Amino acid sequence: MSLDSKIPNGPISDKWTNYKDHINLVNPANKRNIDIIVVGTGLAGGSAAATLAELGYNVKAFCFQDSPRRAHSIAAQGGINAAKNYQGDGDSTFRLFYDTVKGGDYRAREANVHRLAEVSANIIDQCVAQGVPLAREYGGLLDNRSFGGTLVSRTFYAAGQTGQQLLLGAYSAMNRQIGRGKIKMHNRHEMLDLVIVNGKARGIIARNLVTGAIERHSAHAVVIASGGYGNVFFLSTNAMGSNATAAWKIHKKGAFFANPCYTQIHPTCIPVSGDHQSKLTLMSESLRNDGRIWVPKSLEDAKAIREGKKKAADLSEEERDYYLERRYPSFGNLVPRDVASRAAKERCDAGYGVNKTGEAVYLDFAAAIQRYGKEQALIQHLDQNDAVLIKKLGKEVIKNKYGNLFQMYYKIVDENPYEAPMMIYPAVHYTMGGTWVDYNLMTTIPGCFSIGESNFSDHGANRLGASALMQGLADGYFVLPYTIGDYLSPDIKTGTISTDTPEFVEAENNVREQLNKFINNNGAHSVDHFHKKLGKIMWDKVGMARNAQGLNEAIVEIAALREEFYRDVKVPGTIDSFNQELEKAMRVADFLELGELFAKDALHRQESCGGHFREEYQTEEGEALRDDENFAYVAAWEYKGKPSDAVLHKEPLVYENIKLVQRSYK
Repeated sequence: MSLDSKIPNGPISDKWTNYKDHINLVNPANKRNIDIIVVGTGLAGGSAAATLAELGYNVKAFCFQDSPRRAHSIAAQGGINAAKNYQGDGDSTFRLFYDTVKGGDYRAREANVHRLAEVSANIIDQCVAQGVPLAREYGGLLDNRSFGGTLVSRTFYAAGQTGQQLLLGAYSAMNRQIGRGKIKMHNRHEMLDLVIVNGKARGIIARNLVTGAIERHSAHAVVIASGGYGNVFFLSTNAMGSNATAAWKIHKKGAFFANPCYTQIHPTCIPVSGDHQSKLTLMSESLRNDGRIWVPKSLEDAKAIREGKKKAADLSEEERDYYLERRYPSFGNLVPRDVASRAAKERCDAGYGVNKTGEAVYLDFAAAIQRYGKEQALIQHLDQNDAVLIKKLGKEVIKNKYGNLFQMYYKIVDENPYEAPMMIYPAVHYTMGGTWVDYNLMTTIPGCFSIGESNFSDHGANRLGASALMQGLADGYFVLPYTIGDYLSPDIKTGTISTDTPEFVEAENNVREQLNKFINNNGAHSVDHFHKKLGKIMWDKVGMARNAQGLNEAIVEIAALREEFYRDVKVPGTIDSFNQELEKAMRVADFLELGELFAKDALHRQESCGGHFREEYQTEEGEALRDDENFAYVAAWEYKGKPSDAVLHKEPLVYENIKLVQRSYK
């Protein structure tokens, strides 16, 4: 099967406009006869469900949480990008497009990224109209701040809870449609299989997580908006319930899975404190606007700090290594996430880490507090030489910008970040890989669409900060409602899709069979026992830095662990009841397959790019070294029974509007 990305012809700036001008539409009177299933209710799924229902379609929305507002999008903190150029600092649609492609290390599809940049400005207008409380300047205009990988301020934000506020906007729009009866909401339901009838996606099999009932749900199209697969590492910044099941189930039914090795390690997370942890906590990248990242210059000082004999405040400026500012003077602390993460790992591996485990660096706000304090003293005509006053005023500014983040850090670490630097270390955060989709956001299964983090399309090998929220809302509010209509236009005469067909029966029986196997397995170890083992293999051998030996070992070890899991996992309880261990077993079973494909993808890609760093392929300075001649393509994997047999399909990436150069942030 050849991949057809269905990219429209013509200049890149005209593709989306011309596409919309010539697609097939569904008459408003006919939309009420068409059903659409949306799996996932985060920013992508929530905005898609609300918009599709507003257009007149009948939407069936599913989430495993007790409410759509509990989707993991709520955890996003720092902001959302848009090319509004409110700061007058040179931003434009093209610059956002350029920064996104360059930030993704030239492994993204140009046409999709330019469309994303085009509609970004519409997102802000939509959210303001919904009442989302985006931060404003003194004069009332929307404020912006900078994020890694850019030289302009284009990130709109709501303190340190941007994802929460944007999700509440989408959730409110959903509630309006739920009240009108256009969205039928299925909370506490998990999709466990896709149903294909005559070659088209026509429904799903879902389990009611409260009663255990297995249910059939039909539709004319299915939209997967279930997020990423970062929890394959066990420890990540994702919510513990976040999983890859919906995306993996459609992969096993024929949807190609693209670039699984492109996984983002976020540089500003609270470090691991011990084996007891079940997840990690993100500290927003927005903190890098004002925080300076450093480690001691001498190994002796680093050792003394780890042993508790010295504190950060004991070291003078001359004794500190602000290594990002030293290595990347043009971007400083605002280099892209992959660059910042590898730099932190390099310093810690060299022995300069500052916590007890040696895996942490400092994120220091002392300079920002002084700077803001003096500015406020000048504005208020107060004494700029009063050190106590300056510190007080500076803290107030920092509190207004990041107060909830500082409070969260204090509650978790029990250290006051206003008085001492935060300690941070990279952690798994976001996945750029996912189901392959064409320009219409449709997978290789007709009628099955994938949006937001669950698809691969817009970020290449690395995601710029504040672009996840942008992609999720762009897909849901402004892209999918057009592209899905073009697909559905011939379906207006189809009528209601019946669930009493052999395809639905077979899919339901397959789900029941797997559930019964887990319940009757009577093994000796818990699901978490195997998940933790998988996570350790992934982090140690498929994590921030990879090499051929480790990847080959990981492939063998994951396959062996999967066999052990099916042989020896213990799942208590019953199928027809509330059973969280059974939920986890189904999810970990999928992770144990995905993890092997992840390692296989990383092994085949003999280059370094963005979040994929192969130790064999790096510059003399330790930066990622791409191989554009041999690897400028999307790696889309076709399922053939097990991960080791997956077949690789390549979608060449053609760059007509941006010149490929080795990425530099110096």
